[in-house]
Amino acid sequence: MSKVTEHVTADASPLPETPKKRKLRTPDIPDIPAQPAYRVLPLGRGSNTLSTAEKWRMQAMRSHRSPTLLWFTRGQGRITVSGVTRGFGPHNLLFLPTRTMYGFEPVGQVMGYRVHLPDDVTLGLPEEPLHMRFREVHQQNEITGMIEALQREIEGHQPGRDRAMALQAGMIAVWLERQMSVMPDYDMAPDASRRLAAAFTALVESELREGHSVGHYAAALGVTPTHLTRACNIACGRSASTILADRLHFEARRMLRETDLPVKSIAEKLGFHSAAYFSRAFHKHTGLSPRDFRQTR
Repeated sequence: MSKVTEHVTADASPLPETPKKRKLRTPDIPDIPAQPAYRVLPLGRGSNTLSTAEKWRMQAMRSHRSPTLLWFTRGQGRITVSGVTRGFGPHNLLFLPTRTMYGFEPVGQVMGYRVHLPDDVTLGLPEEPLHMRFREVHQQNEITGMIEALQREIEGHQPGRDRAMALQAGMIAVWLERQMSVMPDYDMAPDASRRLAAAFTALVESELREGHSVGHYAAALGVTPTHLTRACNIACGRSASTILADRLHFEARRMLRETDLPVKSIAEKLGFHSAAYFSRAFHKHTGLSPRDFRQTR
């Protein structure tokens, strides 16, 4: 990985490093099962319709194990992708490559689609995150029509379904490529601070379960922890330590809700040096113990 050397001049205090995990044998425990390769899900809820216990699913930093497309047909808010925060509104499209860290905060009701596609290089999907705003009605109708056609194939179970789904995904990939050729401002990381924040979030995703501190990630990127947190604050208004903690605790909550793994095993999987330290950190972040969170529905 190339080192980032751009200098950011704002002041910030050094961040305390979290305790490093002990060298423990990784337990042979099954992870959360993989979802189907093709999925179309509604984005039909807003921050005012979610319970406090469920807001973490929408607002916390997370990622998906497959390329994901977010198509907002109604509503607005703020979305953070790869450490870069932007506003979004109706007829905005976000494309997220596999394991791209993101989270969004809607203002009121948000509607649209979340589309999961296979992680297959033959589809020719973009390699970087995209944020596109479509003002032309024909563009809005085209992408909505392709998503709905894919949804019909997913739900229809007709002969040739797998081939039809692959062809629909290929059409979406081609359509995105064509929009990129006529829309020059889709880049999510146009300056030094945003590029550094994006590199940091990508590194966190690749080493999420290693128990690394902000200091480790800063060293890997060739900057100081202070420099890294300045860049993250400029890019999204959050420090590097906040981004890291938010991402870890989303994964912890996901495991607590979607698996029957013991708390100790979840702590080990996420690189915490002990179950007690994990429980204290989880309570500080969420206001609940891991066991209480698991029981809250």
